[in-house]
Amino acid sequence: MTYLTVYTDGEAPERLLATVDPDEIATELKGIDVRLRHWRVAEDLPSGASQDEILKAYREEVDRVVAEEGYTFVDVAQLHPDGSADWPERAAGARRKFLAEHTHDDDEVRFFVEGSGIFYLHTEGRIHAVLCEAGDLLSVPRNTTHWFDMGTEPAFTAIRFFHDDDGWVGDFTGNPIAERIPDFDTITAGRPVA
Repeated sequence: MTYLTVYTDGEAPERLLATVDPDEIATELKGIDVRLRHWRVAEDLPSGASQDEILKAYREEVDRVVAEEGYTFVDVAQLHPDGSADWPERAAGARRKFLAEHTHDDDEVRFFVEGSGIFYLHTEGRIHAVLCEAGDLLSVPRNTTHWFDMGTEPAFTAIRFFHDDDGWVGDFTGNPIAERIPDFDTITAGRPVA
């Protein structure tokens, strides 16, 4: 279930909104030129499915988005606990990479195949924290200031869309605001249960 929280961006952020209502979420995000759509979830994907298997399961939807938006590169990002000794270090490193505020010269478009993550969109003096889960397709326009939190125990698979073959390239702002806004673990612990 998608969950949106909105905060002020001051030194002591104040929560202005918390909602799971799809219409309210769509209205809030439309106001900052962000689109949230929902796709069916492929129930027949095996655990640990490869990139090719995932893209095949969503071929029709992926092809439609590519045709509509002109994306030239699509891949799959996956991060799941694997029981290895270096897992905690790899998970923390992956989280750190995206947790700092940044922008891109490309749209940030992600479809959650499984798991969840929060995109924090910093615009117009507010932070829109969008908790995306399986079935959510989030489209964030290029140059939108944002960050992403996958939590301290990341477990997600997402299809990513790009306008060029370089993939993910971030331009970091240096703003430490992510340290003042509730993180993934805090937000998910306090959200309503369906």
